[in-house]
Amino acid sequence: MSTLLSGLLFLGCHKVVQTPEVQIGTSISSVDTTVVEEAFNVIEVTELSLTEDSKIGFVGSKITRKHIVGFTEFSGTVSIADGKITEVKTLINMSSVETDHPKLTEHLKTAAFFDIGSFAEASFTSCKIEDGMISGVLDFHGFQNEISFPAEIMVEGSTAKIADSFSIDR
Repeated sequence: MSTLLSGLLFLGCHKVVQTPEVQIGTSISSVDTTVVEEAFNVIEVTELSLTEDSKIGFVGSKITRKHIVGFTEFSGTVSIADGKITEVKTLINMSSVETDHPKLTEHLKTAAFFDIGSFAEASFTSCKIEDGMISGVLDFHGFQNEISFPAEIMVEGSTAKIADSFSIDR
């Protein structure tokens, strides 16, 4: 069984049979607007938060079967300046993992996989967003790794949507 955490977001404990695919669907609504002075230019920065229909999950695969895995508790913000997303931050409660099989859900919480007793949260903070790519640091299971992934990014006024599906080689 291989697993993945990314949106956000994802790792496992056994050798990868197939590369897991992260699936993230994010709808974001306006929370706070601030004005920042940057090199004598005044830029409006809008901070958005994830909405209830946002999703962070992945497909874990083994030779005989695939499992759909997701997280039910996570939060995040997206900052927008001049109509473009400038930063993405996501925090995931690892104990909120859910799968398509109850025994697998409990197993993923153990030290053999996510070890939620020692690593209760995972996070992602972007450092670069451009040309349909988001790059940043994934803090997961005590390790910080830089990752990059393609994303469909749409900004309309005080609403932003980020949709992506990508693979991470753990």
